[in-house]
Amino acid sequence: MTHAALALPSLPPGVLLEAVSPGLDAAVALAVVVPTFRRPALLLRTLTSLGAQDTKRRFAVIVVENDAEGRAGLEAARPLIEAGTIDGMAVVAEARGNCSAYNAGFAAARRILPRLETALIIDDDEAAEPGWIEAHLSALERFGADVSGGPQVPVFEEPGREALADHPVFRPPYEASGPVQALVSSGNVAIRARVLQRMGEPLFDTRFDFTGGGDADLFSRCARAGFRFAWCHEAAVHEVVPARRTEFSWINARALRNGALSTLVQRGRDGRARTLAKSLALALAAPPRSAWAAWRSRSLLIGLYHLQIAAGRLQGEFGRVGEQYRKPDSN
Repeated sequence: MTHAALALPSLPPGVLLEAVSPGLDAAVALAVVVPTFRRPALLLRTLTSLGAQDTKRRFAVIVVENDAEGRAGLEAARPLIEAGTIDGMAVVAEARGNCSAYNAGFAAARRILPRLETALIIDDDEAAEPGWIEAHLSALERFGADVSGGPQVPVFEEPGREALADHPVFRPPYEASGPVQALVSSGNVAIRARVLQRMGEPLFDTRFDFTGGGDADLFSRCARAGFRFAWCHEAAVHEVVPARRTEFSWINARALRNGALSTLVQRGRDGRARTLAKSLALALAAPPRSAWAAWRSRSLLIGLYHLQIAAGRLQGEFGRVGEQYRKPDSN
């Protein structure tokens, strides 16, 4: 690779550049955005997995600290970045919320890496398998895609909860690699730079900062813009699931939220009338679908999901969406 001088242009308001690795090269065409919020130990696990990637490509890691006051993630990552152990940079996104963190990471990538071709996202509670980067890039090429997604395999902290991996809240949406019509999660994706250029800034709609769903909204807008999606089952990450996320109250809140968000995203695409019609149709279909799912899975909890989605969609029709990210200690 031909080395190019690294320019440090001004970042958007509220995005602060805090650390840059000494050898970071402006010719780097690949970036990995890692948003973090009050999980320094897990962040180090994520960064370790990135350092173990089986690839000859040079890539820059962009750690995005979203706790502007505590900065625990920044302080955990800073020594690795400043020593060059991790090639990349750390920025602080002063505005709270996952969409704001993603936006800060992509803004930094586009400005500081002018030859950027592809950006990936991995969350700070995830660890990538060694072939993660190469699998995503291969999928983009093989399937002619602009965005590829991969599975977030749950790793339950509480013993004996492994059966929950079959619950729709934790189960990947696809089981095999190939072109797909839609993606819904940004926690494990690769996005070509032309998507970032076309969709503009801010990339994620910050109205979804504390509800989630900014990823589904973005991918819905990308689909309307003509971009293509792929699923890469080989590009797996392993996501730590704390004990509180295995409790019925959390799973119920997440399912209701998912339903409400699907209403909001569809309304932006199809309008209010068609969205309401689908919400009502799903409400009518939910009881038999839930009964069938419960019988087939031998799990009442899994069976309830269709009813919860339907109830959440109706809540969404009235603008009610649970803000699970508002209180991080209970999320």
